[in-house]
Amino acid sequence: MNRKLFRRLLVCVLCLCGAGAASAQRYDFQDTRLADDERIDLLLGQLTLDEKIHLLTTDLGVERLGIPSLDTYEGLHGLALGGPAFNNGKRTEHGVEVPDDLPTTMFPQSYGLGCTWDPTLLQRIGDIEAEEARYYVQQPAARRKGLVLYAPNADLGRDPRWGRTEECFGEDPCLTAQLTVAMVRGLQGNDPRYWKTAALMKHFLANSNEDGRDSTSSNFDERLFREYYSFPFYQGITRGGSRAMMASYNAWNGTPMCLHPCLQQVVRDEWGNNGIICTDGFALTLLVEAHQAVPTRAEGVAAIVKNRVGQILDRSADEAREALAKGLLTEADIDRAIRGNLYVALKLGLLDGPDSANPYSRIGRDSTVTPPFERQDVHEFVREVTAKSVVLLKNESLSQGEGALLPLDATKLKTVAVIGPYAGHIIQDWYSGTPPYEVTILQALREEGQRAGFNVLYAPNNRMGEAEDIARRADVAIVCTGNHPFGTKADWKFCPVPSDGREAVDRQSLTLPDEDLVRLVRRANPRTVLALVSSFPYAITWSQEHLPAIVHLTHCSQEQGHGLADVLFGRVSPAGRTTQTWVSDITELPPMMDYDIRHGRTYMYYGGTPLYPFGHGLSYTTFAYGQARLLKCDDRQLQVVVPVTNTGACDGDEVVQLYVSYPSPAVEQPARQLKAFERVHIRRGQTVDVVLTVDRETLSHWDVALHRFVQERGPVRLLMGASSADIRTQLDVQP
Repeated sequence: MNRKLFRRLLVCVLCLCGAGAASAQRYDFQDTRLADDERIDLLLGQLTLDEKIHLLTTDLGVERLGIPSLDTYEGLHGLALGGPAFNNGKRTEHGVEVPDDLPTTMFPQSYGLGCTWDPTLLQRIGDIEAEEARYYVQQPAARRKGLVLYAPNADLGRDPRWGRTEECFGEDPCLTAQLTVAMVRGLQGNDPRYWKTAALMKHFLANSNEDGRDSTSSNFDERLFREYYSFPFYQGITRGGSRAMMASYNAWNGTPMCLHPCLQQVVRDEWGNNGIICTDGFALTLLVEAHQAVPTRAEGVAAIVKNRVGQILDRSADEAREALAKGLLTEADIDRAIRGNLYVALKLGLLDGPDSANPYSRIGRDSTVTPPFERQDVHEFVREVTAKSVVLLKNESLSQGEGALLPLDATKLKTVAVIGPYAGHIIQDWYSGTPPYEVTILQALREEGQRAGFNVLYAPNNRMGEAEDIARRADVAIVCTGNHPFGTKADWKFCPVPSDGREAVDRQSLTLPDEDLVRLVRRANPRTVLALVSSFPYAITWSQEHLPAIVHLTHCSQEQGHGLADVLFGRVSPAGRTTQTWVSDITELPPMMDYDIRHGRTYMYYGGTPLYPFGHGLSYTTFAYGQARLLKCDDRQLQVVVPVTNTGACDGDEVVQLYVSYPSPAVEQPARQLKAFERVHIRRGQTVDVVLTVDRETLSHWDVALHRFVQERGPVRLLMGASSADIRTQLDVQP
């Protein structure tokens, strides 16, 4: 007898006889002894056509077959269960307001997480998000339940004018890839069989302009596709284990991404993503109306599904039925497209029935266990992450013989002036959830003052000269300003401030709107610190020239105030690093729609002198680099050790960065490119041997003619230092 048929009969016999009724499997696809593909085949055979069409949405559930309905969550810097993107977390049912903004842990924006240069932190952040998602799946109060998280964002921030710069980790493929891999692993967990949640990376591919994103084409060659734009996604799949991604709105070289053959030929067949590929929201409508790639919605559904895109984030059920009726689409096409959705459901344990062996399915069932967003260790971790995300851009003395302004000595202060729109409240961005509490910069500095005995004066702006007045009366003035990450809800495609940006709106300026406020405060008190709370870089040339101290951090962290205060008062020596090139003037940037980065974009090809280079960040201590030496050199890896000594007055972290250049490249190469980095804590006076590993496969270029990566044949120069512009030691390695 056929083995598959025998198992089906066995399941039926057990159910009919009632033998072990409580534990008997009701459906054959729930048999976890079967191979994954066999279980999915069995499930596809039991689905009705209507159920298959329904599975073209974000819902993984089939209630009739005991597969629970589960949706999706945003998760870029914390689980977004409710929050600003959901009408401030509230909706109405039958005229009654229903809260859906249940608390979740909020970390700094992704841009700030990138500034930590710390994959270990990203992995734990993903783990906390996943635990909260699992917790709420078990809670009746959570109206929306989901285990597929839209995170991380593996896009590259090639231009600081991009409105969604806040969502990315930066401009570099190596840094972004390592942080992407770490967050994917955190979100999905370390169980060998099951996932905690599913990490759905977005937005594939080259989605870094908001204006016109529904119809524009990002144009560049195959080398940049392989070496730059797709690299973090590739690593997220092959190293991180993600099996889900979102196709972006834009086209690549004229073909809309949800229809692009690279989704099948590269992402699925070559990289092995056998899970979800979804469209972005309302992409079907935009395919017809904006791209005008197909004449009708039914033809659009057919084209998307035939490209094995299995989730359409748009109204599509009627159009799918029309496409089937007209012969534009077959049921077999739908089977192939939704197969990846079912694989993700299987990995989440949703196909196992109520008694799944998935260890994560028990999270939230015990009401006596404290959820993560209420745990003190999680609160302390958010504070740590926030402090580690702070970048000290400038720190100098006001006069000869005097030390740098930061860190502040609380025992020597009588009055501190706190000024600016982002001192007294924390702004959550478009994809934030609702934090369980928030500690503003003002609140944290008042706490500091109560402990140390100094007074805190506060002015949100300079109305009637108030900011100047309190600055004049203070020992030090701290100006907290930047961008508003949410914009206006009245007009989706409008930001009232040209230098602001968000989803659907690119920035039109790099000028800091409140730099005049900073100038006035600086005139009133030379001891002025600019705390730039922003989602992206600014061309703050005046501030860099005239202020003694500048720090940067991003929005959204529930511990924003404590994290910054820890740095300002020296409990934490800052070690955040820039993840983009900060230019001095907007005219130094190539045209916004030029996606060929070789034309002067990113630190790899930028020909000017940046305001702050990629990888830049100062410290309260100093580090000396010894001579690097080669530990290992084989066909798989290069391994280098660099002795780094803390020569300063306090303990601190150093971010050791390794770049490569090619003295005699076979093809055009960047002047230097990041290939490895390590954030290490070094005590005062201590020397640490920092080991940096470079995979050989990354020391290659894509050969278009051979259609594969080819390693450079000449010598490779390894450049190690504290930023892309601060190289301390180097080593030439022969192939």
